[in-house]
Amino acid sequence: MNRCVAGLSVALLAASVYNGLASTASPGNPPTLPGGSKPLACDLGGYKPQQGLSAAVQQDSLVVNWLGEQGTELRMRLGIDDGQPLVRELAVHRSGGQWATLGRNLTPEFEVVSGKRRANNEWGQLRRLKKDTPEEMEGMKWNAFWDAPLEVPGIVQNEGRGAGGPDEGRGGGRGVPPGMPRLDSEIRKARATYRADGCQVVTNGARLEVTFPGVSMGIFSGRLVYTVYRGTNLVRQEAVAKTDEPSVAYKYQAGLSGFETNLVKNLAWQDTSRGSQRYTFGGSVNSEPVAVKARNRLLIAETAGGSIAVFPPPHKFFWAREIATNLGYVYYRKQSETSLAMGIRQADREEWPYNPVIYALYNAPAGTWQHMPVYFYLSPGDGRVAQRAALAFTHDDTFKPLAGYQVAGTHFHIHLHKRLLDYGMDYLPPSIAAFRQLGLNIVSLHDFHPDPQGARLADNQGEYDPGPRRFKEQQALFEGARRLSDRNFLVWPTEETDVYLGGHTETFLPRPVYFSKVRQAGQPMVEQQAPYGELYHLGSLTDLTEMVKKFGGLIGLAHPETKGSAGYLDQILQSPIFPTDLFFGTAYQSLPVDLSEQRLCERRCFDVLDLMNNKAPGPKLLLAENDTYETSPEEDLYAYTNVNYIKLAETPRFDDDWSPILRTVRRGDFFVTSGEVLFRSWDIEGTGARRTLNAEVEWTFPLEFAELVWGDGEKVERQIIPATDRQAFGAYRFKVPFDATGKKWVRFAVWDSAGNGAFLQPVHLR
Repeated sequence: MNRCVAGLSVALLAASVYNGLASTASPGNPPTLPGGSKPLACDLGGYKPQQGLSAAVQQDSLVVNWLGEQGTELRMRLGIDDGQPLVRELAVHRSGGQWATLGRNLTPEFEVVSGKRRANNEWGQLRRLKKDTPEEMEGMKWNAFWDAPLEVPGIVQNEGRGAGGPDEGRGGGRGVPPGMPRLDSEIRKARATYRADGCQVVTNGARLEVTFPGVSMGIFSGRLVYTVYRGTNLVRQEAVAKTDEPSVAYKYQAGLSGFETNLVKNLAWQDTSRGSQRYTFGGSVNSEPVAVKARNRLLIAETAGGSIAVFPPPHKFFWAREIATNLGYVYYRKQSETSLAMGIRQADREEWPYNPVIYALYNAPAGTWQHMPVYFYLSPGDGRVAQRAALAFTHDDTFKPLAGYQVAGTHFHIHLHKRLLDYGMDYLPPSIAAFRQLGLNIVSLHDFHPDPQGARLADNQGEYDPGPRRFKEQQALFEGARRLSDRNFLVWPTEETDVYLGGHTETFLPRPVYFSKVRQAGQPMVEQQAPYGELYHLGSLTDLTEMVKKFGGLIGLAHPETKGSAGYLDQILQSPIFPTDLFFGTAYQSLPVDLSEQRLCERRCFDVLDLMNNKAPGPKLLLAENDTYETSPEEDLYAYTNVNYIKLAETPRFDDDWSPILRTVRRGDFFVTSGEVLFRSWDIEGTGARRTLNAEVEWTFPLEFAELVWGDGEKVERQIIPATDRQAFGAYRFKVPFDATGKKWVRFAVWDSAGNGAFLQPVHLR
């Protein structure tokens, strides 16, 4: 008999035994099992048995069995002890081997730290734009980037900083944002407590979800959920909780405690320089979690019979920052000489010398169900086997090459020109090694932000350098980018121009172009100047658009409705450039992070994209951006990065024309991804009302859903295609028929169970 079927039969028999016991018990007087323990009360009404995925009550435990990768069988036994949910056992069975226990009598642990959400810099911009109404402020605070709710008393930003135009850097009138300074009393820390009286089991596609009610964490309350997935060795443990308080920002840590040191041989991880590290519990007992700066956010417990890896979701766990410093996202805690805990965590603040006012935490609007997961990977092999298996979910923290595509990252600030002028033109910045390590083919540098080297003029004429200093630095940038580029790696000098349009705007050109953002009285727009040759002086939106149009470039809005673009969307939509093909659209970055949302940047990014497409006569696009500063291979850049896979056969060389990149982007022949979901191909077939969206997709984490989204010029609607039956490491050709009647545009996206995803660009149907 097939081992999985046999296990399922035993599980069903055990369930019938439990039901027989329950039938003899009177209300309020559950039956007593031998030894005095009580049977677990578990609702199996939503459970549907299937081969390779089973659950049954056996006395005081719920036993979950599932078939993992490469024939591995896995078992988890869950129970309750005085209201406390317990993982009574985690075990693996390799074909031809014996069952090996990896952990037993483990306690789930969660902790939240919360503060108060404010709009700081964004408040100053709304004030300058005369939009600082209570309604506008209530909405804008949930897009705050310049916020650090755990910094007391906090630093008041220069209101309006980076907003663009003549007043940039001066603020829109001095003042202190409402509610500042911050107070110690705003910061609250709470560990989870439990009052579970039973559990519920639900089959959801190719997964089982086990829920325990009665979780409390200070201002949060909700439930504990365990999820296992047929076809993979993953276990997801998550607290799903909400708060009714307003303006909450928070962070969490999650893990399991009670691992026995006589069962676990050691903890293993790679440090940020790829060195192998081991901890064998010889140190003192820890009163607090020990933050481990592990490469790939991965910590592994090795046992005699296998290993357990713990890690966070690869992208959704991380809120936007300007740097990618590894702050230690996994932890261990030696509880006693015989037990330890391990899990995931977020730090309280940035590390010196980085800016402490950018540490935004997660958003928790009142009444929203926040999902706080941690992943465990169970392996019958040693730590190296578990490491390779866990890293497969993120392609070893790289962006997988796809034939016919070039991987492009945009909006990086590494101050290349300054470094070259300081250290010499053949200086190799560590950021370049980090970009190559990620698998990027094209790197868009926005290095003149502000301009130049942070310097401003004292007069009020744009407050930008009129040329002498800027052109020298541009020359260094262009020559340095040329030297750092090669056959399949292009350092593309682009710019966050931030002038004339409103908010933070960016300019992409097909070749190096010298230009200043100041055109003085009587000065021609175009002139020849040695040693630079042709250069441009820009003094208006007309000048900017004329230059970009001449070269076939593109203009877009960076980080819409946050940072220096907060409050400027109406101005962009009313601009004469918005309806034209010169304005490609806007940018995508996982900011803010609200763990009640199923998509990365669900509200801010996609709401702006959909609004633009409803307003515009043709497609407006969403280009992945990163907006990070100096980095190195030792930092955790992957977790903060989304990229664009552009349909190009090869990467343009530096001295070639870069127009193929711009033309392909303008056509929308690219997709955006966090890396775990990839589109191999896509098209829309059919004419008239009857159309079909075809998309060939591959993925790593088990899928959650796909969606077809459309707009009619006024409203936005969507069709959700459930995909929880799609197991890990799969591929599938989605065919989604739709009626094009009344639809102005459509777009398609696929999202996985860890919150990662990929999306295609909008296609206008008429």
